[in-house]
Amino acid sequence: MLKALKEEVLEANLEVVRRGLVLYTFGNASGIDRKRGLVVIKPSGVDYARLKASDMVVLDLDGKVVEGRYRPSSDTATHLVLYRAFEGVGGIVHTHSRAATAWAQAQREIPCLGTTHADYFHGAIPVTPELSAEEIHEGYEANTGHAIVRRFAELDPLAIPAVLVAGHAPFVWGPTPAGAASNAVILEEVAHLAMQTMALRSDCPSLPGCLHDKHFLRKHGASAYYGQQ
Repeated sequence: MLKALKEEVLEANLEVVRRGLVLYTFGNASGIDRKRGLVVIKPSGVDYARLKASDMVVLDLDGKVVEGRYRPSSDTATHLVLYRAFEGVGGIVHTHSRAATAWAQAQREIPCLGTTHADYFHGAIPVTPELSAEEIHEGYEANTGHAIVRRFAELDPLAIPAVLVAGHAPFVWGPTPAGAASNAVILEEVAHLAMQTMALRSDCPSLPGCLHDKHFLRKHGASAYYGQQ
């Protein structure tokens, strides 16, 4: 079942390992077949070195396992909340990459300080509020997803395909599992650049809005002209 999507999800998981965004079994990637309403996600705690496409777990959007011999990722409920809320999302990646996680632990959004950021994210990378004790004790993973959705109440998740969960780490998404993995790699680079920039100049201003818009919109949207047709 969903052989091609399983291969895509496996590759997204392996890509974030190759790029140094994941240590040991930290993190996970998933993908969704919107027509069938099924999600494919990495199994919980399985070593990446021996991970195969056939190890991926298939679930419906209510979290019922449809296929797979392993338990799904412990963050599955977060992924499912995001898939239900963000219709244009086709893949989700969660890592504990070093720089982005440092911003999440500091509970600070990542400001757009330069065009590298502006090329991929149409705004600062937002951070969620802390979860309450009740939200942590009951339905922690699902409540993490709900906190992300609430944070995007006035934001476009397709224009800013990443979030920092306060005290935790980033969740990143894209149109496909590969797109989500790519955005996770870019987020880590942006987080590292912002950290270094602010170490050099703590009062560094955000990129002017007109330049931010120019760089984002030349790569995204109906009027994009970057790259080949």
